[in-house]
Amino acid sequence: MSTDTPSDASGLPGAVLFMGDLVVLARQGRLIQEARDRGLAPLAVVSTDTDLARLDAVRADPSHTLSALAEVVQVGDARISVVLPAVQPLLRRYAVRGVISVGEVFVEPVGVLADCLGLPGSGSAAAVICRNKLLQRTTVPEFSPRWEVVPAAERATFALPADAYPSVVKPAGRFYSSGVRQVENQAELTEALAQFGEDEISLVESRVTGREFSVEALVQNGEVFWSGVTGKETNEHEGAFFTELSHTSPAAIDAGDEAALIAANTEILRRVGVRDGFTHGEYRLTPDGRVVLMEVAARLPGDAITFLWELATGEPVERVMLDLALGEPASYPAPRRRARQHFLDHPHGVLRDVTADGAEVSWPSRDDRWPPFTPVAEGDGPGTRGVLVGRLPGDVLGVQRDSGHRSASVILDAPLDADIEAATKQATGLVTLHVDPA
Repeated sequence: MSTDTPSDASGLPGAVLFMGDLVVLARQGRLIQEARDRGLAPLAVVSTDTDLARLDAVRADPSHTLSALAEVVQVGDARISVVLPAVQPLLRRYAVRGVISVGEVFVEPVGVLADCLGLPGSGSAAAVICRNKLLQRTTVPEFSPRWEVVPAAERATFALPADAYPSVVKPAGRFYSSGVRQVENQAELTEALAQFGEDEISLVESRVTGREFSVEALVQNGEVFWSGVTGKETNEHEGAFFTELSHTSPAAIDAGDEAALIAANTEILRRVGVRDGFTHGEYRLTPDGRVVLMEVAARLPGDAITFLWELATGEPVERVMLDLALGEPASYPAPRRRARQHFLDHPHGVLRDVTADGAEVSWPSRDDRWPPFTPVAEGDGPGTRGVLVGRLPGDVLGVQRDSGHRSASVILDAPLDADIEAATKQATGLVTLHVDPA
């Protein structure tokens, strides 16, 4: 327990409770430092997906952002019935003033706990809805693709008419594109449905064509006060999967399309009932201008999107995240540059190394460290800000079926009126993946 953390009227030291595993805590480590800088003890809840010995090692390193963590509690899983009993000892030792879900897994218990403590948060109902695609479809059907729920007992016999293909099979409660697959015929549909567990809800949806975007939003007291549209590219044109290969913040689109996406996202957040926090919605914009919801999450976006917005706006998101969690007045600026994370194609084989000419290569999967991405002046030329490797030496690289199969990415930014495609080509040309044949 920190001795320099101010106490409240109860005499207990003030604290902020973060929930998320090591991989996401390391990515957003400045949240931990921001809490400490405000005189609040940073506490963490992690699942068994986190190696506690590995987490203890980084906490013991004074140069690591997670060294500021005051206490860590590990839980067997992220169910509300497991997490809330586990945090009771922390609630007795600290005056918890804010609760934040750093990743997807703990969205529900964070929403419920914040309500129990009378703190700002997404709200219990919104937290549950934002963790389940079926509930989202039910809440905003007019923004949804055509969908059907397939009970576990009917997966082997469920059929679609021939003119319903291609369709998309997806689990209602997973994330990071896990289990999402396009199917072209009945045999592929039956095979795809068979992959899900008995306790999973499986959806079969119409295949929506059109450009893909995410809309990041900041919400306080039920009002969206900032929105940003991120452009997406996936590998869907290469096969049956929908792995994200590029994020561009802000997206290079016309003002009308941007306004349509933001308006749809704002209405969906209102209907879902999000009260406070950072949200991440994923959408398709069809050729006829319809905005179709893929999913909406009551959490920070994944990959490096928060850092893209920092490069684009010149301001980190960690400050505003703490403001929202603590109920402080919050604001965030408009973008003045454009930033991109581009995932590299890779040869199939055994990864040995990644090198780059004139750019720093970071291995968060190995070192649990994310590099700082320092914003530059608005008028500076395009530049590569770093290379991130998400795999380990010795990993076998192959088809990128979901996010976990990607290998390395470049982070770059440029003025809003610059050619981002040319800047991307230049940045990717700096990087070499050293891969041995499998």
